[in-house]
Amino acid sequence: MDPVLVERQDAVATVTINRPERRNALDVATKVALRDALAAVATDEGIRAVVLTGAGGAFCAGQDLAEHAAALEADPTTVFDTVGEHYTPITTSLATMPKPVVAAVEGVCVGAGLGFALACDLRVFASSAMLATAFSGIGLTCDSGLAYTLPRAVGAARARELVLLAETFTADQAVAWGIAGRVVDAGDALDHAQHLAARLAGGPTAAYAESKRLIAGATSLDQTLVEEAAAQARLGLSVDHPAAVAAFLAKQKPAFVGR
Repeated sequence: MDPVLVERQDAVATVTINRPERRNALDVATKVALRDALAAVATDEGIRAVVLTGAGGAFCAGQDLAEHAAALEADPTTVFDTVGEHYTPITTSLATMPKPVVAAVEGVCVGAGLGFALACDLRVFASSAMLATAFSGIGLTCDSGLAYTLPRAVGAARARELVLLAETFTADQAVAWGIAGRVVDAGDALDHAQHLAARLAGGPTAAYAESKRLIAGATSLDQTLVEEAAAQARLGLSVDHPAAVAAFLAKQKPAFVGR
């Protein structure tokens, strides 16, 4: 059984972590397949939006601890090479690919799974989703970008509480605390995420890519103003912008081509 599945419907690619018997825990084969699948959809110009989900009613339980324990026993000096080889490029692909990424979160979403969900642009949570940072529970700190994305979402104080105590929290709590997302009935997250991705795929994906870069890279007002001006100038030379202005003036719906 392939550890990661990629299905395409029109301009939307759905990437599914496919180890349902392990709640989609991440062994090496799964991490390699996920890293490579995301790299492929990121550069595929025919794909204009991506959905990330898990099979069998779970999103992702984080690292496969059985494999991790065996790796620790074999060679503790190399066991964390996986962070640079797998977790970092997976998170980077989700956060920086020049197209929107929507996480469809059902069931367990912990550790690196939570990091992946927060690296996506939008999230759809099933009401039954259970989330946690989890790392402190096994004597580790964050990976997969959580030390960056979590405090930006919920604030530094709440992030420290979630990381240090490693307690589970619900989808409703996540949204109330600032982890932006939509909460839907259990079993409906993927359907809602795919509809949202289809909507985004029909939008100005070149503008979305510029917006992702601006939001991720914003460090000061002065620098952001410079970057915004440059991005607007680039988009002014795109196909989409003048066509959309003309459609607006003609009281028509614009048809975006993504370039």
